[in-house]
Amino acid sequence: MPITVTFTEGVVPSEKHGKVIKEITDAFLEKHGLKGNTVMTPNVTAQLHVQPKNETFSGGEPIEGAWVEIKSPSFALAERAIQKNFFAEVTEIVHKHSGGKLPKKHIWTNSLHTVDGTWNMDGIAMTNEELGEAISQG
Repeated sequence: MPITVTFTEGVVPSEKHGKVIKEITDAFLEKHGLKGNTVMTPNVTAQLHVQPKNETFSGGEPIEGAWVEIKSPSFALAERAIQKNFFAEVTEIVHKHSGGKLPKKHIWTNSLHTVDGTWNMDGIAMTNEELGEAISQG
């Protein structure tokens, strides 16, 4: 489940970047009942991008912000309660690690679901059913 986190330079101190990624990853696994799952844990991956202040925008105007996007199979982040709880926690994580300086209204999140059968683990494109079977082994 690739997680992409993008910050405007300086909104979260660089020494806290790894903590943000770890806490978001842990929250994702926990909300799905997969904390400690040996199959899913290493397959929740992340990329962090830090953009110069003149390269992040809202409404076409420069802004300091944070963006968190999750790509997952359609069965993940499918329940409304999980969506609300997970993204609220993500917002809190980023806000906390900004030292409370980044307003929550400047933290944007979203999720994209992949096409069934395109999720790749261990070099094998898997269907949702195959993923479920693999996850149940962990």
